Amino acid sequence: MFRGFFVKTVSFVGYTVQYGCIAHCAFEYIGEFVSCSGPSMEPTITNHDVVFSERVSRHLCRIQKGDIVIAKSPFDPKMNICKRVIGLEGDKVCTSGPSDIFKTHTYVPRGHVWLEGDNLRNSTDSRSYGPIPYALIRGRVCLKLWPPHSFGVLAESPNDGRIL
Repeated sequence: MFRGFFVKTVSFVGYTVQYGCIAHCAFEYIGEFVSCSGPSMEPTITNHDVVFSERVSRHLCRIQKGDIVIAKSPFDPKMNICKRVIGLEGDKVCTSGPSDIFKTHTYVPRGHVWLEGDNLRNSTDSRSYGPIPYALIRGRVCLKLWPPHSFGVLAESPNDGRIL
């Protein structure tokens, strides 16, 4: 009797570990569901929207200008940020805010990207902390899942013409 219970327990633990490893690999290398918070990506992504972030593009270096990405915050590695890629390495980008009279520019260094929120007046982004290393990108947002009325592929940036 004890032997049967022991075999069932070990079998259950084995299956749990196997499925845990499969789930970990799926979320680490394929994609994950992300609940976004904050106003920085409005109107494209609003507070409490759920999106799917795929990881394959990041591993294949297929991140492009205009993509929305999930990245580790350069200030707090426990926190993720959701921003739009405005510039890739070598691009000239505007570093001043939308209300600045004099516009300033910089070049994105090698191995970095320039990220900005769609809501320029209410976003802490590369204009505050500079370009971020490509390695901090966790994935590319490809689909909005929640709320149901806005399900689908994400729209283009409402702020065109920021790249020079």
